[in-house]
Amino acid sequence: MAEYKARHQVKRWITLISATVLFLAVLFLLPESIDWSARSTISIMLYALILWAFAPIPIGLTSVFVLMLLLLLKPVGMETVFSGFASPAIFLIIGGMMMAIGVNHTLLIKRMTYSLLAVMGKSTKGIYIGFTILMQIQAFFIPATAVRATLMMPIVSNIIEETGVSKNSNFSKLMYIGSAFGGNISGVAVLTAAIGNILAVEILRLYADVSISYLQWFIYTAPIWILLVIVVMYIVWKCYPPEVETFENLHKEMKNKNNELGKLTLDEKKCMAILGFTIILWFTESLHGYHPTFAALLAVILMALPGTGFIEWRKLLDVNFGMILLLGATLSLGYSLIESGAIDLLETLVSPQGVIDVFSNPWLAIPIVIILSQVYHLGVTNVSTAVITMLPVLISLSVQAGLDPVVMSVTSAVSLLLGFLLVVETMPNVVAHSTGRVTQKDFLWPGILATLASIVIMVLVAYTYWRWIGFWP
Repeated sequence: MAEYKARHQVKRWITLISATVLFLAVLFLLPESIDWSARSTISIMLYALILWAFAPIPIGLTSVFVLMLLLLLKPVGMETVFSGFASPAIFLIIGGMMMAIGVNHTLLIKRMTYSLLAVMGKSTKGIYIGFTILMQIQAFFIPATAVRATLMMPIVSNIIEETGVSKNSNFSKLMYIGSAFGGNISGVAVLTAAIGNILAVEILRLYADVSISYLQWFIYTAPIWILLVIVVMYIVWKCYPPEVETFENLHKEMKNKNNELGKLTLDEKKCMAILGFTIILWFTESLHGYHPTFAALLAVILMALPGTGFIEWRKLLDVNFGMILLLGATLSLGYSLIESGAIDLLETLVSPQGVIDVFSNPWLAIPIVIILSQVYHLGVTNVSTAVITMLPVLISLSVQAGLDPVVMSVTSAVSLLLGFLLVVETMPNVVAHSTGRVTQKDFLWPGILATLASIVIMVLVAYTYWRWIGFWP
C-alpha cells in the first residue's frame, strides 16, 4: 500500500511539473506576432486542461489556479475573470445540489426504493429493472449523476447483503455495473440531470448566442435515452446472467421495510409538491420565459421557508463547493478566450478546409462527432472538462461549414456522458468501483458492447427522428 501511494505521488508530481513546463513554453515561445492577451490565455487553457484531465491536484484547486493566473497575467479585465460566476448555470447547479440535499433529508428516496422492490423485487429481473427505472425517475429531481450515484449505491450494497450472494457473483456485478451504466444514461434526456448538459447549453449561448430550453433538450434526446435504457440494460444482463432467479426473502424484507415507513409524512408531501411544481416550471419554460435557474432557486426557498419548508437552511448549505469552482472557472476561461481573441486564433488552427468540407455534410459529421467524442472521453475522463474543451471547437467548425451548431453540440454532449469502458470516465462508474465489488475488468466487455450500441442508437436517432422533427434538414 505504501509503495502504491509513493508511485502515485511520483506520477502526480511528474504530471504537475510537465504541465507547468508546457504552460511556460507556450507562454514564452509562441511567435511574437501573437499578442500577450491571446498568448497568455491559451497558455492558461492548456495548463488547466492537463490538470483537470489528469488531476494531479484536486479539480477545485485547479479551478482556483485558473482564476489566479488570469488575475496575475491580466490577459483580460477583472470583470471577465469572474464573469463565469455570474452565469445562470452556476446558480442552477447550486440550486440543484441544495434540492438534492432537501430530498435526501426526507424518506422519499427510501420509500421509492422499497415501494418499487416490494412490487418488482420478487425476481432477480424485477429487482434489476426496478432499480434501473428508479435511477431514471430520480434524474428529474436530483441533478448531477454523481449525486444520484452516491445516494443509490448504499441501497445497492444493502440489497446485495440481504440476498447473501458472494462478492464475485454475477448478480453482484449485474447490480453494480447496471447501476453505474443506468446512472450514466439517466443524465441524457433531462437538462438538469447532468452538469455536462448544463455546460453544453451555456457554451452554446456563449459561443453561438443560441439558447436551448429544458423542453427542447428533452424533445431532442428522449428517444436516445429510452433506447439506451432498454438496450444497455439488456447488454449488462446478458453479460452477467444472475445465478439465482428469485429472492423471496429480499422481497419480504422490502415489503416489511416499506410498511414500516408508514404513510407519507407531511415533509414528504411538501417535498413532492415542491418537486412537482419545479418540474412543471422547467418543462413550461417556453411559455413563461423563466430560466431553469429560477425554478431551482424557488424550490430551495420553498424547502427552507417556514410553513412550506421541511429542512433547516444551514443543512441546505452543505454543497460541493469544488464543483461550483470548476464550473465557474471553466466558464470564466471561455469568456476570456473570446475577450482576448484567443478563440479566433484557435479556430484558424483547427479549421483546415478538408475538415470544414466534412462538416458541411451532416450525414458524415454526426457519426464522426459521436465517435470522436467517445474516443476523446477516454483520454479526457472528466465529463465537464471534455465538454468545455470540445464543444467550442465543434461550434466553430459547424458555423464555418454552414451546419447548425446546436446539432453538433447536443450530439457531442450526449456522447460525452456515456462513458462505459473505463472506471474513471464517469462518477457513477467511480462510485460503483469504489465499493470493491467490481473491477475495471468487469466493466470491459459490457462497456465495449454498450459503447457500440450507444453509437448505433445515436446515429439511428439522428438520421431518422431528428430529421422528422426538423432538428436538422
